[in-house]
Amino acid sequence: MKVRLKTLVGVLCALAVLSLVGCGGAATQAPAESADMLNVVVSIVPQQYFVERIGGEHVNVTVMVPPGFSPATYEPKPEQLQALSKADAYVRIRVPFEEAWMERISSANQDMLVIDESEGIERIGDNDPHLWLSPRLVKVQAQTIYDGLVEVDPDHAAGYEANLETFLADLDELDAYIREMLSGLESRKFMVFHPAWSYLAHDYNLEMIPVQIEGSDPSAAEMTGLIQAAQENNTRVIFAQPEFSTESAEAIAEEIGGQVLLISPLAPDWLDNLHRVADTFAEVLAGQ
Repeated sequence: MKVRLKTLVGVLCALAVLSLVGCGGAATQAPAESADMLNVVVSIVPQQYFVERIGGEHVNVTVMVPPGFSPATYEPKPEQLQALSKADAYVRIRVPFEEAWMERISSANQDMLVIDESEGIERIGDNDPHLWLSPRLVKVQAQTIYDGLVEVDPDHAAGYEANLETFLADLDELDAYIREMLSGLESRKFMVFHPAWSYLAHDYNLEMIPVQIEGSDPSAAEMTGLIQAAQENNTRVIFAQPEFSTESAEAIAEEIGGQVLLISPLAPDWLDNLHRVADTFAEVLAGQ
């Protein structure tokens, strides 16, 4: 089965928008000098969407991990750390690179408020960091971001609250849309290279079968087991993402006579991306 990925295929270079660098770039733009805007730094691209939805015209957002790089292994550039001296807030989400760099990020600016977007959220699995891929959990994260912005900039609290309410309504609509698209499917198992979609799978009663095991490519024995699982489940599509090698996914796809499709958990237009991911999952699972 050949499944059209709509506009999700090739998102690596499409991520180079919203004032971010293009594919292979080293860093996003430094915070702009403006007395009327908060300079907010975030770890990954989807967070920029969240902060801009809530902060609106009052925020200037810079992303630490540029498009095309993995939040698991990224090392901030010296100029990025220097630019933190102009930041009013840093929004973390506890992706792996933060564990190694958060102390240096915080110490770069003692006056910068650190907002922990993951606060109050119980993780699933082995401390899975992909919290931003659950509309239900993004509602919690949005409230945390709102609280942080108001703490730094109470003068614009009313505007932030209005933006928050609009965003929460969009999240409710997205949740209803995904539920509708994924309801009634007999096959609910999907295979993906990097296990980024566990929260979405949990929320919508899907079962994710990861190719990558604990951050590593599968062994020969594990690969055999994955091929067998794909054959048993009539799987014909292996999902992968642009930030990782697709070699193992392609090897499985070749063995089962299937194909590799790219979907990104790091797309800049988060809301549109989740709509398209839901469409793609529905199309793929309906054909299994």
